Amino acid sequence: MIDQLRQMAIFARTIDHGSFRAAAKAMRLSPSVVSHQVSELERRLGTALIYRSTRSLSLTRDGERLLSSARLMIEAAENGLQSVSDQAREPSGELRLTMPAVLARSRLVEQIAGFTVANRKVQLTIDFSDTRKSLISDGFDLAIRMGWLKDSALIARKLSSVKRRLVAAKSYLKARPRPASPADLNDWDWLELSPVRAKQPKFQKTGHKTMALKPASRISVNDAHALYQFARAGAGLAFIPDFLAEDDVAAGVMDYVLPDWQVEDIGIYAVWPQNAPKHGLTKYLVDHLAD
Repeated sequence: MIDQLRQMAIFARTIDHGSFRAAAKAMRLSPSVVSHQVSELERRLGTALIYRSTRSLSLTRDGERLLSSARLMIEAAENGLQSVSDQAREPSGELRLTMPAVLARSRLVEQIAGFTVANRKVQLTIDFSDTRKSLISDGFDLAIRMGWLKDSALIARKLSSVKRRLVAAKSYLKARPRPASPADLNDWDWLELSPVRAKQPKFQKTGHKTMALKPASRISVNDAHALYQFARAGAGLAFIPDFLAEDDVAAGVMDYVLPDWQVEDIGIYAVWPQNAPKHGLTKYLVDHLAD
């Protein structure tokens, strides 16, 4: 059985590399050994797995079936070995991370701090900015994104969601009648976060029809903290992450507008390049934040 497992691994690597010679070089074996191991596996199974030609290799139907199982076997073995290795070796190295400035006041900072406390040999450089940075050209290992992700060549994993609330200063609300539905807010003063300008908010309430609203904004800014400060100063209404306003709401400075109506939460995602090591420090941090 051990010999067959070894032969299955060599068979899978041969297909992955496209030739006996390339597979032999990657595995530090001779091409004749690789070819012999695959032929021996075919002999034991009593079926052809690979069509051989002078230029290329292709799979038979039986070869396609076995390849799927062989790859699962290799992945399980690699994961098991990595798990033991991770426990035996303390994570170390440097990570460059970029994330929205507004998250400086979120629970995510506590989670990252906990990661550094538990992993003393890891060094983090964190860029807090509401200007979206490029992982590749700006040299970051990992990005934390808020909002609604577009398709890209990057790997993404959702970490959590943040509730959005429509807020205004108590001083602003005193001069206006209490709204009963989103339609009552069309002629109010709206403040807007410019990076999500194209996202039309949709209000939902149990037993009511979903209502979309896209009023013109009086002030548009590119920073969530600035947006909230304008709302806090009485300049108008703003959608903000709920953790920004909860202390001021409790203190009676701010208030929720239409608290019975909900809007879509904001997703928080970890995003990193496709070529990052499968079991590297980036993935280790992402797993910590997701947990």
